[in-house]
Formats: sequence, C-alpha cells, structure tokens
Amino acid sequence: MHLSQKQLFLQHVAQTSPAPLALEIILANGIYLNDVNGKQYIDLISGISVSNIGHCHPEVVEAIKKQAETFMHLMVYGEYVHSPQVQLAKALTDLLPQNLNSVYLVNSGAEATEGALKLAKRFTGRSEIISFKNAYHGSTHGALSVMGSEDFKTSFRPLLPDVKTIDFNKEENLQYITTKTACVIIEPIQGEAGIVVATQSFLKKLRERCNEAQTLLIFDEIQTGFGRTGSLFAFEQYQVIPDILLAAKGMGGGMPIGAFISSKQIMDSLTNNPVLGHITTFGGHPVCCAAALANLQVITKNKLYNRAKEIEAILKQKLQHPKIKELRVCGALAAIDFGDEALNMQTIAKCIEAGIITDWFLFNTQSMRIAPPLIISDEELGKACNIILSCI
Repeated sequence: MHLSQKQLFLQHVAQTSPAPLALEIILANGIYLNDVNGKQYIDLISGISVSNIGHCHPEVVEAIKKQAETFMHLMVYGEYVHSPQVQLAKALTDLLPQNLNSVYLVNSGAEATEGALKLAKRFTGRSEIISFKNAYHGSTHGALSVMGSEDFKTSFRPLLPDVKTIDFNKEENLQYITTKTACVIIEPIQGEAGIVVATQSFLKKLRERCNEAQTLLIFDEIQTGFGRTGSLFAFEQYQVIPDILLAAKGMGGGMPIGAFISSKQIMDSLTNNPVLGHITTFGGHPVCCAAALANLQVITKNKLYNRAKEIEAILKQKLQHPKIKELRVCGALAAIDFGDEALNMQTIAKCIEAGIITDWFLFNTQSMRIAPPLIISDEELGKACNIILSCI
C-alpha cells in the first residue's frame, strides 16, 4: 500500500501535539504559502515571527546559493576565521550599543538562552537566576527552567536549581534581585503571554536594580528582534540597554540561526577556566550566516522596522469587532483577545479554512496571534483583516 505524505508524516515525524495542523505546503513565497491541493494561504504569523522579510526573499536565496557553492561546514564554531561569520558579527555590532560588541552565534533561540545563562553564571560566579511569570525562552532544559509556566515544566523536573519566578511589570518584585543573583532574563514584550508589553518605568527600574546588585540583565529579543516591533530591537524604544541580548527567529531570513550578544569583557570569560566554556558544532554555519547578513541588509536598507509601525496602525484601525475584548499591538506583533478560548480556537480554525494562517499563544489560549511579514502591503493586510472579521 502506498502511503500519502501526510500518513508518513504522522507515522515517522515525531509529533508535539495530538492534533498537528498537518497542512502540506509545497511552495512559499513572500507572504504566501501554497499547499499540495493548490490552495493559497496568507501567512499572517511569519512562521512564528521568523519570516520577517517574507518567504524565499530573493536576496536571501541568492546569498544562500552563493555561499553553498563556496563552502559549508568547515570546523566547530570559533576555530576558523570565515567571512560569513565575521561579516555578520560586524554588521550586527555596528547597529548595537557599544557594550554589545561580541557575538556568539548558535543555531536557535533556545540555544541562545542556554549560552546566555551559562555566561551569566560564569562571569558573576553566582547561581541564582530570576525570570518572569508567563515568560517563554525556549524548550531545552535550561530554557525550560526559566519558563514562566509550571504546566510545561512539572513533567520534566528536576530542572536548574536557584531559579526564582517573579511577576512581570510589578516594580515591588524587583527587591528579589540581590547580590546572589547572577542574571535576570526578561522579554521586553512577552510573546507567549499574548503580547504583554513591559512599561518604561518597570524596565528602567529593573536596569537600575541590576546595576545596584551587579546582576547581569538579559533581554530575550528572540521574537521581538529584527524590525518586528518598530525598531531593529525592541530595547531601543525603551532606552534601556541589556548586558546580554538574545536573537534568533527573524534573524536568518528563514534559515536556522541564533545569537547571544554581550561585551567582549563578559564574553571572554568563556575562554578560560575552563577553556572552551561554550562550544557548538554548527553554530555560525556559513550558509546561515550568509542568509542572516542578507536578511539584515534587507531590513536596514528598506527600513522595514518603520513598516512595523504602519502595520500596527492598520491593525488597530481594522480589527474592531464587538467580540474582540482587547487588541494588544506592538508594531507587527499583535494579540486579538476574545476572553474566550473556545471562540478563539474556532475563529483560528475558520481563518485557516479561509486561507489565513494564524495561531494562539502558549500561555494565552484565548488570544489569536498576528505577526505578518513586514513586506505585507496595505491592501493584503486589509484583506486579511476583513477575512478575520468575517471568521469571527
């Protein structure tokens, strides 16, 4: 018997839920996905904030082809000098504050979290880590330890010791940061909580408290980086600079890559006692770095971070409906909150049926996720919003 691709997928590709979407996509271009039956979808979540410049951007595709023909994997990260890594690190640090001048390239956001937590413990000589309720930093053991949801953690305990979880945006909780705290890890805009934005006052006081306790401040911008919120990174809008910055998702133009970025002084602590304090085989893969550099150039050349604010204005104007309890928007990152999980799930299913790819949030199942590619036109976005309203 000849099994279909979908049957083979369910039998041989490890599943993470009992009911995967199982759309069989055979082509992706710009904001569109096409399935095996010839149906076209608007990708209104950019593969979860990855395809910020759309799918298969020609400049990224060209960079990938050119690099793949030159060389691919050579040696574990950090041993050889190769142009794609060097050029990407230089281009990134040129766009960041002076203290964020050293880039450690990895394969994903979770890996960036893991590296940053190790770096903070190594540099400070402390073990305590503080994270926030409803925070999401990845799914590996260390990242899971700082996740802000016990539901996702309980089956995998024991996890990292000395982790405290405090309330987001509650200034009185900052007293828990002490001289025992190695680092505080925070998303300036909580993604999986359903787009919950940190207040200016909270982040400013968090930075001050970390300075007092000589605690490193880690900003997780895995989902908010690369133009998604109206600036290259969200922290720029707060005038609060972290000690370590995490990036991934929208970094690679569709290719797998991540980074934790800090000062050379802090980062150099991984070079000794022990030597090779953090190592990775495929981190900073030449093809991924070439793609990431092209992606960064497309964003900066076209000032696509400004486009995020235009998308925000359109979403606020268009997405009005009596069943929408609250619309939370920051640039091209939005949550349509129905205050009702059943209504949300039903609407998401209808949207997909109608050719709009959307989703829910891990810690907020009553809200619908919107995160379109930054290249979406006003007309396309308006059309997508009208379909969402009709599905509600």
